[in-house]
Amino acid sequence: MSRGFESHTLRRVVRWPPVAGDGDAGESVPLHPYERTRVSPKTRPGRQTVARHGKLRAPNPVAQFLKILAVGVAVVLVAGIGVAGFNVWSLATNFTEDAVALEGQDTAPPDIGQIEGGVNLFLAGTDACEPDYAAYFGERCTGADAGGELNDVNLLVHISDNPRRVTVISFPRDLMLPIPACEQEDGSATSAMSKQPLNSTFSYGGLSCAVKTVSQLTGQSIPYAAKVTWGGVIEITNAVGGVEVCIANGIRDRHTGIDWEAGNRNIQGIEALQFLRTRHGVGDGGDLGRISNQQQYMSRLARKVVSDEVLSDPGTLYKLASVAVDNITPSQSLTNPLTLVQIALAVKNVPFEEIVFLQYPTYEDPSDPNKVVPNYDAAEALFAALEANQQLVLTRDTIQGDGTIVVEPETPGETPAEDAPAEEPVEPTEQVVDPTVAELPSAISGQTAAEETCSNGNLR
Repeated sequence: MSRGFESHTLRRVVRWPPVAGDGDAGESVPLHPYERTRVSPKTRPGRQTVARHGKLRAPNPVAQFLKILAVGVAVVLVAGIGVAGFNVWSLATNFTEDAVALEGQDTAPPDIGQIEGGVNLFLAGTDACEPDYAAYFGERCTGADAGGELNDVNLLVHISDNPRRVTVISFPRDLMLPIPACEQEDGSATSAMSKQPLNSTFSYGGLSCAVKTVSQLTGQSIPYAAKVTWGGVIEITNAVGGVEVCIANGIRDRHTGIDWEAGNRNIQGIEALQFLRTRHGVGDGGDLGRISNQQQYMSRLARKVVSDEVLSDPGTLYKLASVAVDNITPSQSLTNPLTLVQIALAVKNVPFEEIVFLQYPTYEDPSDPNKVVPNYDAAEALFAALEANQQLVLTRDTIQGDGTIVVEPETPGETPAEDAPAEEPVEPTEQVVDPTVAELPSAISGQTAAEETCSNGNLR
């Protein structure tokens, strides 16, 4: 079975904290062909090496603004514009310097409310070898391809209209798909290709090429986009004082330097990057398991950003805004502060239950068990539901790649399962189809921001 393909293990619901003996035995996983990074003997002493890859109070508009932007690590870029009382125009000035023109996308209207059916933003996380962080990447940043940059995390954020819902779709880095011809910085164009990995698009035409490729795959116009490097992820996580993640089973991954026990752990700095990049340390060792692990982080980051710990601290808010502006490269369509405020207002009433993280549906690549290819039928059902603005219901019993486990908090005074009274049989009733609700195909897995998950580490 492909290490990047779905697990058929039944979805497990566990109690937290973990109990002794919970979990299955782990298995070793061969190195992914595209993952050439090893712990370098040249890495600075004392530094850890990261492998290449990878009822709340009623919120006000600013709070909800920050929440949606925390949905994807890169989306925090808009935080600076949504923080009332700060010199946002000064921050926005720095935001325009390296803005990227998006090729082949519809022109963004002056008011996002004019976009019928909602609005799409694309967010890319890249592995650029920035001087301040290159030592964390070992041979990735000292080898022959150290000057390259891959889009290892790819998120499409869809904000529906009336009622507002948010859907975040993660695309596997090793998704093999057609790549269109893309314009390069020097004005030349690359040739269209019938089958290449998604994370190679940055090398062909940067952010614009990644957006154009995902737009072609999904049939969605994507007028807004941004990228954040892994160094930016470190700085953004530090700005909010770290993110507490849940580890149901210990994680050990020599490729990223992780050796963590089970339990809750506040991660920031290099630990945040290690957690987001670990693949061998969670689930079945594939990229889909890593994606579900990243979704746990994004959900908990969203909760952290809208917590009193952040929102009630003007210094933290300004620091987050400044760090986001300094570490995000936006599309030209995102450089207008008014547009950013409009995006904030568009999601001001979206509850966590209506923020859904999904994995783009895939099959194992017949040509390479370590790669995946699009499941077009399941994807078509998803985007039809988004176009109709239906409430999305997940039907899959497992999380793809087995990277996380659903948490069921223990309720005080709860009756143990063995002592619970037998339930009375319920007579079947006629099923009524609700046109406002869409049950997604079982090929699509994910979670809502309201749902808590824990990393399914390999120390079981």
